[in-house]
Amino acid sequence: MKQDIFQAISDPTRRAILTLIAIQALTPNVMAEKFDMTRQAVSKHIKVLHECGLIKPEQSGREIYYHFNAQKMQELDHWLAQFRQNWETQFNQLDHLLSTIKTEK
Repeated sequence: MKQDIFQAISDPTRRAILTLIAIQALTPNVMAEKFDMTRQAVSKHIKVLHECGLIKPEQSGREIYYHFNAQKMQELDHWLAQFRQNWETQFNQLDHLLSTIKTEK
């Protein structure tokens, strides 16, 4: 079952996992050492991240290394860009209004 990317990144542990593997690909065992939880709990988080496409596994011998999928995060960034433009316009209008009020005083 395909996971929703927003549900995946809503969890602080999954965001922390993404931060870790954005720097360097890691195995589930190494990831589990970074958290105060069991290997099985970390594996459940990995499964969610993998199902929504934010991480990609790569077999290397007997180990599986998980890599950050920057392309999937770019898709999210492109979707957010439409809102970012609206926010920036509104903030610019607010700045202009506040500057006008300040100069009138």
